[in-house]
Amino acid sequence: MKKEVIKPMVQGVVIGAIVVVIVMFWTGWVVTSGAAAASSEKIAKEAVVENLAAICVEQYLQDPNKLERFAELKEKSSYQRDDYVDEIGWATMLGAESPVRGVADACAKRIIELAA
Repeated sequence: MKKEVIKPMVQGVVIGAIVVVIVMFWTGWVVTSGAAAASSEKIAKEAVVENLAAICVEQYLQDPNKLERFAELKEKSSYQRDDYVDEIGWATMLGAESPVRGVADACAKRIIELAA
């Protein structure tokens, strides 16, 4: 082949490869390992919170004063409910000194939904 034909062909292949890589990352077809790790960590934390929130609701259901405490919880504003659930201790799991972040909020929402 002649040099005049090969040079534009090689340039086209290189430019095409660069464009394909850019498009793949831009559209999300390719995910970096850091992004994958962050995404999986977020999903795992959400799963833990959801599972612990179910335990928190069960602790609420076992509370002998649940009716009075539900009335108090319902009176609180939505942004104060998680603090109330923390204060009562429903969101603190057995053997833990403090609740996992996010559990009290998810638990309070579930308790309110239970009554609905």
